[in-house]
Amino acid sequence: MSVIATPVSGARRYALVGLGVRSYLYLTALTGPHRQYGDLVGLCDSNRGRLARAVEVAARQDVRPAAYAAGDFERMLDETQADAVIVTSPDYTHADYIVRALKAGRDVITEKPLTVDAASCRRILAARKASGRRVTVGFNYRYSPARTLAKQVLASGAIGRITAVNFEWRLDTHHGADYFRRWHRLMRNSGGLLVHKATHHFDLINWWLGSTAREVSAEGRRAFYRPETADGLGLHDRGERCAACPAFARCRVRLDLGASRALREIYASNEGHDGYFRDRCVFASEIDIWDTMRASLTYENDVVVNYLLSAYAPGEGYRVVFHGERGELTMETTERPFVEPDGAPPRPAAPEETTLVVQPLFGRAYELRIPEAIGDHGGGDALMLAHLFGHAPDPDGRAADDRAGAWSALVGIAANASIATGGAPVKLADLADGVDRPDPEPAPFGPQAAWRDFDAARYPFMADARQISRSST
Repeated sequence: MSVIATPVSGARRYALVGLGVRSYLYLTALTGPHRQYGDLVGLCDSNRGRLARAVEVAARQDVRPAAYAAGDFERMLDETQADAVIVTSPDYTHADYIVRALKAGRDVITEKPLTVDAASCRRILAARKASGRRVTVGFNYRYSPARTLAKQVLASGAIGRITAVNFEWRLDTHHGADYFRRWHRLMRNSGGLLVHKATHHFDLINWWLGSTAREVSAEGRRAFYRPETADGLGLHDRGERCAACPAFARCRVRLDLGASRALREIYASNEGHDGYFRDRCVFASEIDIWDTMRASLTYENDVVVNYLLSAYAPGEGYRVVFHGERGELTMETTERPFVEPDGAPPRPAAPEETTLVVQPLFGRAYELRIPEAIGDHGGGDALMLAHLFGHAPDPDGRAADDRAGAWSALVGIAANASIATGGAPVKLADLADGVDRPDPEPAPFGPQAAWRDFDAARYPFMADARQISRSST
């Protein structure tokens, strides 16, 4: 165990549990640009090699948190006197760490998803109520300037009451494949992509619509990441993992752990401690999550949503269309336009591109100017960290609590249940006993004024908009 660091006077004290790649978003924030607002006083992981590596990275910035094995979680809280716990461990462990932290009287910041099943949602909310503490879910997608602007447009009433939404998200064969080689590849660990990944998307929809889903029906299948695909690609001689695989040079979705310093130091160098392989074959027969999913949602405010998620697209991005009584709002983002023949992202890296278009009824469309975004996830990471660590305002209500986390995860959990029963509708109320809904928004689509022609001058976000020619789609 390391010597417990001396904190900055008056700063909030944080302990971090789960030291995979995602944990470094928070570790580098608290040892770098946000260190004056919070002290990183404890690190905890089940793998002693990953634990040692995180301690070393923090020490490079002259921050020396104490190190604890996973079995010493409560001792870490007691000895470091942490005020809050940041949970970045695998999804299936979230509920346990969150509840234990709450029972110890600590606030919690957790990575998404909140958890992977309905019982754990109920357990977390019950513990939070009993403790009087706070749980915050790191939904960085809300903080992206483009997605925040979409929320502002909807709330303005510019396109009237929303009646329907089409939402399509495409993961490419670089990003999408990664879920099929990691621990996420088993439903019991992650809830599948409808929970682990789509919790972001369902949270956005809930937030944008100011409501929660009432009923879900869904279909899912594994169409690409399966043995038959590998055989069709001539990879008959594939191995259990990418390292030393005879088919490595011919595989378009391979992963070279040694090519990434972070992956090498966090995972490859520490396999001997727990036997975890970060580069398992994505075509393995034991995988039980889906790569092709669609869901139909009906919301409490009667909005209907069509959702599609695929994990093997040639490029990565998403398209969302909000159908309103007075027009449409279309947001389209290309996060990565293509994948190189060797499976790598474009070289050089291609910038993310987003368009946001308002088209009123009986009029031409306007492309909005999107505020500048800096950093990953459409600029959401940096803005979220500034708010989480307490030195940035949140006028757009982007912070998400455990209720928001539960009601986004429950959509995916309900979708999984629907798929298991052949697509039968599942009512979320049947899963959510004891899970409070987020506070309702009284007018998520603006005031219901009498009909009038669209007047761009009424809306601040239209000040720099550009009129374009396009057909409504």
